[in-house]
Formats: sequence, structure tokens, C-alpha cells
Amino acid sequence: MCGIVGVLGNHEAAPLLVEALKRLEYRGYDSAGIATVNAGKLDRRRAVGKLVNLSDLLVHDPLAGKAGIGHTRWATHGAATVANAHPHRAGGIAVVHNGIIENFRELRAELAADGYLPESETDTETVVLLVKRAMDRGATPVEAARETLGRLQGAFALCFLFEGHDDLMIAARKGSPLAIGWGKGEMFVGSDAIALAPMTDRITYLEEGDWAVITRAGAEIHDAQNRRANRAETRIQLDATRIEKAGYKHFMAKEIAEQPVVIANALTRYATVDGKLALPEGLDFQGVDRVTLVACGTASYACHVAKYWFEQIAGLPADIDIASEFRYREPVLSPASMAVFVSQSGETADTLAALRHVKEKVAQVVAVVNVPTSSIAREADLALPILAGVEVGVASTKAFTCQLAVLALMALKAGVDRGRIDASGLAARLDSLRALPGLMNAALGLSDAVAKVAEELATAQDILFLGRGAMFPLALEGALKLKEISYIHAEGYASGELKHGPIALIDASVPVIVLAPKDGLFDKTVSNMQEVMARNGKVLLLSDAEGVEAAGSGTWKTLTLPAVDPIWAAILYAVPAQLLAYHTAIAKGTDVDQPRNLAKSVTVE
Repeated sequence: MCGIVGVLGNHEAAPLLVEALKRLEYRGYDSAGIATVNAGKLDRRRAVGKLVNLSDLLVHDPLAGKAGIGHTRWATHGAATVANAHPHRAGGIAVVHNGIIENFRELRAELAADGYLPESETDTETVVLLVKRAMDRGATPVEAARETLGRLQGAFALCFLFEGHDDLMIAARKGSPLAIGWGKGEMFVGSDAIALAPMTDRITYLEEGDWAVITRAGAEIHDAQNRRANRAETRIQLDATRIEKAGYKHFMAKEIAEQPVVIANALTRYATVDGKLALPEGLDFQGVDRVTLVACGTASYACHVAKYWFEQIAGLPADIDIASEFRYREPVLSPASMAVFVSQSGETADTLAALRHVKEKVAQVVAVVNVPTSSIAREADLALPILAGVEVGVASTKAFTCQLAVLALMALKAGVDRGRIDASGLAARLDSLRALPGLMNAALGLSDAVAKVAEELATAQDILFLGRGAMFPLALEGALKLKEISYIHAEGYASGELKHGPIALIDASVPVIVLAPKDGLFDKTVSNMQEVMARNGKVLLLSDAEGVEAAGSGTWKTLTLPAVDPIWAAILYAVPAQLLAYHTAIAKGTDVDQPRNLAKSVTVE
């Protein structure tokens, strides 16, 4: 979501802050700002909209200083205005904040009674006013920050800067990620290691409740009980943080095209060429009576697909839960069950909260994440990186298919552990998985044909996606992708549910996208498709050559994919679903990589 950067450097901070914030643009934002301390004086610049607006402002009104903080904001409390943009300041104190201060109204009333009045609509300004009040009463910056942190309820990552102190930052985290970067006579703070990569490869991740006093000489870290804490330093691989379009017009296009390579990398990591699994030791399904799969958004649809795999391949009961609802329905958990939490960023707030809810209540907590140093990965009993590489486009593509690949391998492991798959059966399943990168390359060749279809889809106001079996959650995912970046209303349904309501929407103006590989459910899906066509519905059929021929005439358009082992069809069919969303958005002229109102990493509830 929002991005934080802090610099205590030996060079002018403003250019470094803006460049670091650019590396966080993929998270989504609607305003940006920086503050610096120069010759003891604190000043700031803020702008609404893209970072180029802040850059233009800094050209006309420069901001000097070698100590600074920066922020890209995704509006929560208060609209996207300059007054609500970060950094917020009160007197000689500035702060940037990710998260939500849940008790800010009570704190604001308390502060107002003492004459400390806000200038914005934000919860964040309450934080800096609390620090100001404490310092007005004689507290030092460190004392004031520590006192303020003890008053805050909710989730936050914070970074403070103080007038008259050009060698001091204070950083804190609770619920939202924050990292400290180490340089030579310089120190940095970032909500994402990607932001700090050009400046340092030495990172320390703050743990839950930590706060740190940072100078150019280093960082003094304290835990939630204000005790000195030692936190490990991690070396990040700079190649893994490189953000480039590599000749593509959009990051989303690049990331769709990368899928054959990253899927092959994941399969190489977790399976051997002689037909065996190479998943981490400790992943053991023997004695497990149920697997609970928890995630948000696209990751939850990956879990939905995996439910079919765990039950069909391994005979293991599987539940799926949306993370934001999981805790609140008071789930009944078995001490013999496994809980799997899936998140691209590994920082998704609802998913992290759900993980903490089940700790000590289940046999094992497993994280399936793209960032192995993330909070979810660190707090799980076992983490399986999906190896997708940095994903910049807000609409997840390669992370989704890599999540599916890793979950598929987990389902195979469950089948082996539970005696449902023998050595030859495993080798055959792995062979069909290894065929996927080549099949996905072939599916990418449909891009031009998809673009022509998308020109007509772009004129629609409503679009339906239909699928059966594991293609049902893929229909949900296809609809989500389309509405995320094209802003066309789209819904995904199980094909058999068509007659239970959605068929009322069918007319000649509503395209219906049918995902139907030639499998055991194909004939039933075609029957539903015929019901659409009988009501003048426009059917776009995605199937293999045999399926397209068997479906007969009457469809509006067809896209022919290569034949695939039906059990893994959802992974292959994700490619044309993504291409449909991408090209429809291009036809409509929307912002593909940074669609309105959306953030890449949702770090607040």
C-alpha cells in the first residue's frame, strides 16, 4: 500500500527520496511528499497525483538537506489532497505513516482539549501532534516518540524526522512492514527493501512492536517492551529487486510473458528431473486431517483451485477462507490440521492477522509467498517461496500462476504422504506439470488474436465468466482481472449456477466467456453454453482444438489453446484470461499497471 522511505545520508536527500519512492509506485498511491532537515531547519514538499508532480514541484521549489523522509499515500482517512498528503508535521516534527490508527478520534479529542488542533482529515496527523505535545512538555524526541507509540492502537509503520536534529530518525512498526538499511556512514528506512536496493543491500527487518533510534552511526532497536533487541541483518540480492520493463509497454505485459520461465524455475526448485519432489523438509501431510487455505483476492482464487487438487489428488479435505473473514467467523480448527497462508507480498494485513489467529491451534502453519523475508514467511512454521520474482503490476499475473504451481506440488506431496500416489503416478504428474511452460508459451502466441477480441469486449458494460471444476475459480479470477484494470463490471460463476440467477442478465449485449478444456466436465459446460446462445448471448469459448470442434457452431468467438492435462488446466488457462484483461484495458485506455483505487500490497484491514 503506502510507501515509506527515510535517508540519513552524505548526499542531498531529496533526489534519493524521490528515486526510492519511484520504486514503490507499483504499490499504488494518490499523493506523495518529502521532508528534509537542512541546517537544522525542517521543511517539506507535497503534491497530489503521480510522483512527476512532486518532481516538478521540487524543480521550482527545491528542498535541500541530507536527512529526509518520503511517502507515497493511498488515501484512507481523508481525500487525496495536499493537506492530507504526507509527511505530516507539527512544529518541528514530521512523520510518514503506513497503516491505520484506530483510536485516532479519541486521541484527537484529547489533543484538541489541550489546544493541539489538526490541519488535515487524517489519522496520521494525530501521531505527530502527540509527539509535539510531549516535547512541548519537556520530553526529548526519543522520549516523546516512545510515549506516543504506547498510545497508538491499530496498525502502523512510522518514521519521524525532527527539526534541529539532522542526524536522527525514529522508526517503528506494528502490523505494517518496515526495514532499516545499513550503509557506510549512512542509514536508511524503507517499507520495502526494493526501495532501498540502489542504496544498500544490507537490511534489518523490524519485528512486530519494534521501534528504532537511527543515526548515521547505526540503529538502536527496541522491542515492544522497550528492551534493547538484536535483529539479524540480511543481505538482499540486488538482481531480485531490479524493476525494469525490458522493452515491454507495461509491467503487466512483461510479467504475463515471464510466466513460462518463472513456472519452470519453481518446478526446477521443488521437483527433480527423475520424477521426485524436492519440497522443504518439514512439509509432512502424514497425520494431517484437513488443510485450511487462507488468502485474499487473487491468492484466494489460487487457494480455491488448490482445494480441488488436495481433495482429488490426495483425498485430503480442504477449506478455503477469505482472510478478512476468517477470524470473525470463529473457525473450528483441528490440532491435526495444516493451515496454509498464501500472499504475494507476504505482508497482506488480513492474511497475517489470520495466521496469528491460528498459531498454536493447528499442527503446522505454512506460508506460500513471493517474498521469503516477509512477515508472513517469518512467522510461519515453514515458508515456500513461489520464485516469481518482483511483480510490479498491481493486477497479479505471474505470482498467481507460481502460487498455483507451488500449491500443485504441495497437493502431490499430500498424495504421496497419504498413500494416494505411488512413485510412477508421481512421476507422471510431474511430467505433465513440466509440460506447462511450453504450453504457456504457445498460449502467449494468442496475444494478437486476443487483442482483436478485446476491441469488442471493451465496448461492453457487463461480462460474465463461466467454468466448471477448477475452471470455476479461474472464472472468478478472470472476472477479477478484467474489472481491476478495465473497470468493466465482470462476474465469474460456476457454469451450473447459470440457471440459478445469472441467466437473467443474458442478452445480445453481454459477452459470456466460457473456460472449457475438453475434460470430463466439458459436455456439461457446453450445455450451459448452449443455454446462453439460445438467449442471443455472445459466447467467447476458450478450449483446445478438440473442444472447439466438439462445441459446434453458434459461438461468437473462439480461442484455441493447446491440449493440457485437465488436472492442471487452470494454470494454462490463466494466460488467456490475463491477456483478455490486459488487451481490453489497452483498448479502453486505462492505466494498466496502476489501476485506480487499487494498491499492490494491502497492509491495512
